[in-house]
Amino acid sequence: MNFPETFAWGAAAASYQIEGAAFEDGKGLSVWDVVCRRPGKIWSGNTGDVGCDHYHNYEEDVRLMKEIGLRAYRLSISWPRVIPGGVGAVNPKGLAFYDRLVDKLLENHISPWITLFHWDYPQALYLKGGWLNRDSADWFADYAAVIVDALSDRVSRWMPQNEPQCFIGMGHHTGEIAPCLTLSDAEALVAAHHSLLAHGKAVQMIRAQARIRPFIGCAPVGNVCIPETKDPGGIEAARKEMFSCNKRGFWSNTWFADPLFLGKYPEDGLDVFGSDMPFVPDGDMEIIRQPLDFFGVNIYGGRVVRATDDGGIVEVPPQDGPPLTATLWNVVPEALYWGPRFFYERYGLPIVITENGMAGCDWIHVDGCVHDPQRIDFMSRYLDQYRRAITDGVKAEGYFVWSIMDNFEWMQGFKCRFGIIHVDYATKKRVLKDSALWYRAVIASNGACIPKVEMHSGNNM
Repeated sequence: MNFPETFAWGAAAASYQIEGAAFEDGKGLSVWDVVCRRPGKIWSGNTGDVGCDHYHNYEEDVRLMKEIGLRAYRLSISWPRVIPGGVGAVNPKGLAFYDRLVDKLLENHISPWITLFHWDYPQALYLKGGWLNRDSADWFADYAAVIVDALSDRVSRWMPQNEPQCFIGMGHHTGEIAPCLTLSDAEALVAAHHSLLAHGKAVQMIRAQARIRPFIGCAPVGNVCIPETKDPGGIEAARKEMFSCNKRGFWSNTWFADPLFLGKYPEDGLDVFGSDMPFVPDGDMEIIRQPLDFFGVNIYGGRVVRATDDGGIVEVPPQDGPPLTATLWNVVPEALYWGPRFFYERYGLPIVITENGMAGCDWIHVDGCVHDPQRIDFMSRYLDQYRRAITDGVKAEGYFVWSIMDNFEWMQGFKCRFGIIHVDYATKKRVLKDSALWYRAVIASNGACIPKVEMHSGNNM
């Protein structure tokens, strides 16, 4: 079995990571604009002030997307670019940028998939408490209404938020990313609940106001567990561990997905957090649990697990000298089999891989080209496993490589290159990498040219 004929072959990016124009045309500050000013926070003092300058080069970027043959492009909207204060007056120049971008995509037969929030929270609202303020859910819904009113006559694919595990867990609990807060468990749980409530209210707003039928999903981190052995016991151990919430922290699948799809927090998580759980007013879970159309998920890797004789589950360490990307992430292709399979079984909605990719050691070679064979190999292996999941009955609707172009990689600045298009940040010159040309062939063949990869025992490759 191959990929469905209507499969969305796409690429993804995020507003702060590629747009630049951080202080132009009336844009307001985001928490990233502020954190990038803190000495020592970002690698080599990099900022997203200019970066790829997609704001001024979007026409060329869309032309390159067409050259690759993309059927879809997952973009995010910069909330403070559209509403500088987070609430109140709309910035017409900021909104006009996305209006032009959507038109240009459609002109080139590329479907826009919009994420309303990919981490660039308005600084003005952060100063009012941000996600800790219950009003944040209404702020977000009002912002969603502005975007839906402007674009929903042409846009049908929507995701309210990207990776709450990161912007809550890493942004508000461990302090690793903007706004770099180290809140207590109790405080971070409040922020997490308000972000979920914001998701629900945004979905309500999209469904109420969209001018063409909306298809709405999510885009959390996919923390995938892979069975060491493929017998029923091994598979059940991996499934159980993947959907457990048995330790404090926010790196969990179920803490954020169960409320969206099942209308409740996971029981094991409630036991773990105990008295730190915030008060949840009547009706909140009904607002959070809105009908969704697809389960979007960002998957890069996974961990192999096995059951122990005493009924526990342990992680199996990677082999010595495992394959690693430039960010030192393990290469685990089976994550794109077991992740889609387990998420589909649990939540029952079509799967869309909203992010998958790798950082490589990419530069322009003496022949003027960017040769990135590791990325081609990575995508071949992962897509082969995704195809296997589809063959085994998983309904899947799309795949978005991260990323369409090299960009500002958050705290790592411009150290890491995830793109299938190389960007010279000094000149803004774009060059299609070999992986982009390979991906073009994949899309043209609807995945038929992806080789079947032989799996070897004891090796996730």
